[in-house]
Order: sequence, then structure tokens, then C-alpha cells
Amino acid sequence: MIKRTLTVSAGWSMATIGVLHTAVFLPHPYWGGWLAGGLRSGEGGDASLSVFWALPGSFVVPLVLLGLLVVRLGRRGERVPGYAGWALGGWAAGCVLLIGPSGFLLGFVPAGLLIAEDVLARRRGEGRGVTARVAGREEDARPRS
Repeated sequence: MIKRTLTVSAGWSMATIGVLHTAVFLPHPYWGGWLAGGLRSGEGGDASLSVFWALPGSFVVPLVLLGLLVVRLGRRGERVPGYAGWALGGWAAGCVLLIGPSGFLLGFVPAGLLIAEDVLARRRGEGRGVTARVAGREEDARPRS
């Protein structure tokens, strides 16, 4: 089985970005108001609402889950389609253009790794699917279209 090192690294970087984002925004005093229903009743205020969209309402949880999925695919010898890296990079670029230099710059790390893995695989002439049999799983050995 070929382990896709760049894909695995991209996945871990996505998961790490999500965890670091949570660690930065977690210690805010708004949790009590949120849990008491302040967001539903409209009593939270603009600052509370902004922090909500920066932490629990943000892309953090899906980013961590996506990162872990990418890690799993890379460990199985699969690669993520190149468009995923381009889309992630485009999203990060758009956010940086809107708000300036920020943590969104970190989004270029997994985007670049996914794009690089795709470019390298295409240069080697590999298809889109699994390139080698994964031990113990017959369905993993079939090429994907």
C-alpha cells in the first residue's frame, strides 16, 4: 500500500488548525449566556454573536472532521481530488482578501499539500483510485472511476 504522505499531512494540518482555533476562542465569558438561551432570545449582543460565529457556529468542527477524513484516505493510499485543495485555497484567499492577514493564511498549508499530492500523482501517471491493494479488504483493491 502506498501511503500518501502529503495527503496525510494536509489532513493533520486541517485538524490542527481547527483545534488551535478552538483553543484561541474557547475562553470567552459568553458561554453562560449562550447556554442560558441568550442567542435564541436576542439578548446576547453583537460581541456575543460575533464570538459565537467564531467558535461553535464556525467551520471548526467540519474542518476537524474533514481533516481526519483526509488523514484516513491518505493512510489507505487514496488521494483527495485536486479540486478540494483548490477550493480550500480559494476559500482561504477570499477570506484573507475580506479581512486581511489572519489565521486564514494557515488554510494555504493543507490546500498546497493537497494540490501538490494531486500534481505529483498526475505526473506519475496514477489514476484517481487506490493504486495498491489494501491488506484485508477486497473492495479497496478495485480501481475507482
